[in-house]
Amino acid sequence: MTSTSNHHPVVGVSHVSGSRHRKRPYGWLLMAAGVAIAGSGISFVAATARAHSDNLDARVAFDSTALKIAGSLQATLQHEEDLVVSLGAIVAANPEITTDELRTWVDSLRAPRRYPELLGVGAMSIVPKAELDAFILRLRADPAAPLGPTAPVAIVPSGERPFYCLLQAAIGIGAVPANAAFAVDYCAGAIGPVILQARDSGSAANLAVPSDHGPQLTVQTPIYGGDALPETVEARRADYLGSIATSLSPAVIFATVLQDDPDATIVLRSGTGPSAAVFTSRTAPPRALSVVVDIGNGWSATISEPARNRGVFASDVVALATAGCAASVLLGALILALGTGRRRAIGLVSRRTDELRHQALHDALSGLPNRTLILDRVEQLLARCRRNDTVGAALYIDLDGFKDINDTLGHEAGDQLLQAVATRLTTALRGVDTIGRMGGDEFVVLVEDGSLHVAPEHVAERLLEVLRQPFELDATPRSIVVTASIGIAIGDRNTAGDLLRDADIALYRAKAAGRNCYKLFRPDMETAGRYRYELDFDLRSALDNQQFRVFYQPIYDLSDLSIVGAEALIRWQHPTRGLLQPDEFVPLLEASGRIVEVGRWVLRDACRQAKIWVDQGHELSVSVNVSACQLDRDSIIEHVAEALATSTLEPAHLVLEITETALMKDTELTASRLHALKALGVRLAIDDFGTGYSSLAYLQRFPVDYLKIDRSFIEAVGQSAEAGALMHTLVQLGKDLGLKTLAEGVETTAQLDHLRGEAVDRAQGFLLARPLSAEAFESQLLFMRTAHRPPSVDTTSPEAISTSDVFDH
Repeated sequence: MTSTSNHHPVVGVSHVSGSRHRKRPYGWLLMAAGVAIAGSGISFVAATARAHSDNLDARVAFDSTALKIAGSLQATLQHEEDLVVSLGAIVAANPEITTDELRTWVDSLRAPRRYPELLGVGAMSIVPKAELDAFILRLRADPAAPLGPTAPVAIVPSGERPFYCLLQAAIGIGAVPANAAFAVDYCAGAIGPVILQARDSGSAANLAVPSDHGPQLTVQTPIYGGDALPETVEARRADYLGSIATSLSPAVIFATVLQDDPDATIVLRSGTGPSAAVFTSRTAPPRALSVVVDIGNGWSATISEPARNRGVFASDVVALATAGCAASVLLGALILALGTGRRRAIGLVSRRTDELRHQALHDALSGLPNRTLILDRVEQLLARCRRNDTVGAALYIDLDGFKDINDTLGHEAGDQLLQAVATRLTTALRGVDTIGRMGGDEFVVLVEDGSLHVAPEHVAERLLEVLRQPFELDATPRSIVVTASIGIAIGDRNTAGDLLRDADIALYRAKAAGRNCYKLFRPDMETAGRYRYELDFDLRSALDNQQFRVFYQPIYDLSDLSIVGAEALIRWQHPTRGLLQPDEFVPLLEASGRIVEVGRWVLRDACRQAKIWVDQGHELSVSVNVSACQLDRDSIIEHVAEALATSTLEPAHLVLEITETALMKDTELTASRLHALKALGVRLAIDDFGTGYSSLAYLQRFPVDYLKIDRSFIEAVGQSAEAGALMHTLVQLGKDLGLKTLAEGVETTAQLDHLRGEAVDRAQGFLLARPLSAEAFESQLLFMRTAHRPPSVDTTSPEAISTSDVFDH
């Protein structure tokens, strides 16, 4: 019994224990299977979501590409519109323009280089039947027109009509011959209604015209007399001067626009219905992504690109689902081995968490702390400095001209440069300093030192020095040399954002000081920055609110001190700050590009006022400054022509003053624009002569009439023999080139006597007269006419005059 009794409990225990061990693997297996099945389902859902996300990304990328292509198309068509506007101004000023004159104008623009898509231009007139013979006689007199001097001219199609639409001047561009038919009546053909509709509506007509070179885009643009588009159809017919016809190659336009997107196709359309002008780069592939974009002036573009839709059976999507299923099976196996692998799993999760945390707080490109982490480090820096009674500083670093590197060498080179800069900055710092990347080409360095034996200025100098050394990059075979600007903010602030903001303000000052340097933040910088911001905001509405004023400083003939001209100088009548001088707001206008529109207004107002004085019998000219921004655009020619036409001022009474620096930005384009301006009849002056870097060769290329000697040379007169010799050289140079010389900034009688001794032609300055309002200037003219003598010279001391020197700018 005892034996039996002992045996059964043992057997019973063994049975129960064995049962538990057999059940436990089934439970883990079921759990692992459930995890594997759930994970596989989740993987399939994730794969489907991935395919959907890829399709969405492809659509977003296509939309971005389409907008870029549409922008390029719009810019190209706008470029052609600028050409038509300029040509329209020429034709409006010379309605009987000949082919020779048209070719001269086109050659001055270097049309084949600047307008590669341009095939030809022409001027067309609607000739009444009674004036047909006289029109043909004019064509016969044009040696460039293909009409013989005596051969009979047969209008095509034949027949008598009340009027005829005939070309009076036309040329081909580049290698395209001028096949214009001067005896063809275009109004009697299929495009006749289009031409007449354009004349009556005042809008350009776009036509698709077949040719030996493929389909051409022909744009018919009506030209009217007067300053504005007539309001009624009757008025437009009465003021109609003719039409400008430009022929463009859609193939060249498409090749230019699509050079960075060769897979895209474009359908360019103007108008609707059967009369629409339609041009296609090539046939769009089936199932392509497409979007229709309105690019203005009646044009729309349908942009297409091969679809890159991805389904759930795409290779990488299948790989994602397979990997997910495999991961789920492995996770199930991990669950089975949880008892022995739990510690390893916890370690894996911890490492992954650390990686995610690092990615969230560090820049992916450089590996440096990002903006989020830098702000936290700045807060810690400020807290330590308060607690330990020490001083910290933030250095805000920005690379100079980094955008040019991206634009010229590509973004790959730009990324490599940023990585190299991050490495070089890190190696140049102490171990206790902190460096981070704020984004783009901006970096921040935090310096903390209780004894201040390492000043932030010294750190900035070391960083500038190491950055000046050339960089060798894999993306480009050439060495790259960059510089940087640094703003420094030192001391305690309420928040991290305040310290970085002050460093950023100082950085802006370093940029304004010429770059490749550092600036320390001062409290007055914040005030100046706020003042600049408020002034820039008010400038946006100053022109619309008629707050600008034009003052006129008299220009005197030094032979008899008679007034022979006036320089137009802009002032701003600010509603709360009073009358502001140009050095306070003109740099803001130039930085924003608004100087072009304001300069156009000054041209028109100065020409209007000069016309009044000329009509009163005063023989004088008005000088208007042209900024580099204005000279950079073809529209300057249109604006000058417009100002002259609106005011009816004779062109010889207008002098355009251009600084040496503006002349030398692009000498070929500048010379072309100056010759076009000269063709209008205006005169040209080089302002601030002697302060730039013009060579004699360039002076001979520019069709200038005056050299305006800078005030710095006038101020030096009498101070040294070298200054007198330099003045003599400048004056003699002008005489050798056949140019008149004008001295500005004359403030003492000694300067005036010296200039007269050197036989300088003209002068202006506070000694003779300050800038005057139009009314005060007119009173001065009347006084000199009635008194028959020169004005009394202002004998104010040179020191007192110099304190108001800003009024002469």
